[in-house]
Amino acid sequence: MRKTAQTVHPAAVAYAREVADGTMDRREFLTRATALGVTIPAAYALIGSARPARADAHVRQGGTIRIQQDVRAMKDPPTFDWPQIANIGRGWLEYLVEYSRDGVFSGRLLESWDVNEDATRYTLNLRQGVTWNDGTPFTAEDVAYNVTRWCNRDMEGNSMSSRMGALINEETGLIADGVIEIADEHTVILNLAFPDITIIPTMSDYPSAIVQNGFSGNPLDNPVGTGPYLPVSYEVGVGAVLEKNPDHTWWDAENGAALDRIEFIDLGTEQSAHLAAAEAGEIDMLYETVGNFVDVFDTIGWTRSEALSANSLVLRTNQTNAPYDDVRVRRALALACDNNVLLALGYDGRGTVAENHHVCPIHPEYADIGPPEYNPEEARRLMEEAGQLDFEHELISIDDSWRRPTTDALAAQLRDAGFTVNRTIYPGNTFWNDWAEYPFSSTDWGHRPLGVQNLTLAYKSGEPWNETGFDNAEFDQLLAEASAIADADARSQVMARIQQILRDEGVIIQPYWRSVYRHYREGVVGGDTHPIYEIHLHYLGLAA
Repeated sequence: MRKTAQTVHPAAVAYAREVADGTMDRREFLTRATALGVTIPAAYALIGSARPARADAHVRQGGTIRIQQDVRAMKDPPTFDWPQIANIGRGWLEYLVEYSRDGVFSGRLLESWDVNEDATRYTLNLRQGVTWNDGTPFTAEDVAYNVTRWCNRDMEGNSMSSRMGALINEETGLIADGVIEIADEHTVILNLAFPDITIIPTMSDYPSAIVQNGFSGNPLDNPVGTGPYLPVSYEVGVGAVLEKNPDHTWWDAENGAALDRIEFIDLGTEQSAHLAAAEAGEIDMLYETVGNFVDVFDTIGWTRSEALSANSLVLRTNQTNAPYDDVRVRRALALACDNNVLLALGYDGRGTVAENHHVCPIHPEYADIGPPEYNPEEARRLMEEAGQLDFEHELISIDDSWRRPTTDALAAQLRDAGFTVNRTIYPGNTFWNDWAEYPFSSTDWGHRPLGVQNLTLAYKSGEPWNETGFDNAEFDQLLAEASAIADADARSQVMARIQQILRDEGVIIQPYWRSVYRHYREGVVGGDTHPIYEIHLHYLGLAA
């Protein structure tokens, strides 16, 4: 069962008219249209444009690139909880769908996909001629196995199950009967219980790396994948090395994977150490550049790359802990905070002020409900009313060059409002051991293409990454309703109510949306930063 022609989803045609009318920008159009299965050339053609050529067209074969990046413990892919883990795994584990820095969804292990009008039936057309590095063919059985695993709520730390509600039997916590049809060796059909427009974006997210049928566990123990590289060393907190696999014929070898070797070097979180390594010629590329080091790396002649992003920091309480189970306390903390100050002091002003509801203006369904209120006097009154004015808050953060100063600035504002705040600062390895359990802390959240995606991961009742302990039936119902609406403008109307609930309940203080940066030395190709910090290793190379 193969597609013989591109089927353009009717919503994509309507979106193209909005671009022509000037009511939708090109990036938003591309994200919406390609998520519905419109190919990249067809999407650009709908708006009378052509996709810009990639800068990696002129690379030489061979060579090594050394990347500064944390090296965290490798895990079973559905439990990946950091982009850094996935970036190394990308050497041999590939994805069905790729999300590009320009907002486009394109097929990798999928050649294409079709979505019916109400987003209840997805036809996934697998790329033919792909083999695993053990020589066996990549087939629909592999895809069905991965989707089944994503739907397993019993797998500890499986964040993918948070996003697969339309495929899961609520009673068993496993994939529902009749969800997966294997039409032929290269075609999989997903039949959803209710509409869900996030399925394709979810297949591009970093925990959705595709493993071979029957695999589970640590991918380092048996690195079978479809990608062009293999891990040759891996030491948490120190480094990892990938090398080209000479015994595997990679399906896209004509268009990528030019390097012989890729090294990841863990230099910790201090940017001063990253700068010293760059100046000493010990690294070729950063994972991320933050704060005033953006300008510093410009001065040493490295190339700056910037991406639009819904990457953010949240300062949150965990509502399973007193006194944060009292909405008056949570609202008082938010009222005492001026997000403009946190952006200026915490991130050197490099971003845009956020609004305490975790939906970004670049998300297609964002609703403008106005800025949050800053009122220290009302904050103190509410805290007094709750009987918690004398409570000593312990505010926890990681020790780094942007999350720490942002959290320091919040502590200062809370003290100015008359609250007692003690600061606890942990090194990275210590902080992340219990990140979801702290009563009051700061946490960073990555960019995702749709607003409903992060809301599902972070605030839906009972989900593994719900660090706030937020449990609100109305919120859950509205989120399910929003995720079923294909039209982003209609979805925005529901999102306005969702955003207001998050703000009224004082769930988070969210100071800013971060512009994200990466620097790399002259001669590196394909190293541009990505909204989710993905490093697409198959595009990396050295200039010819």
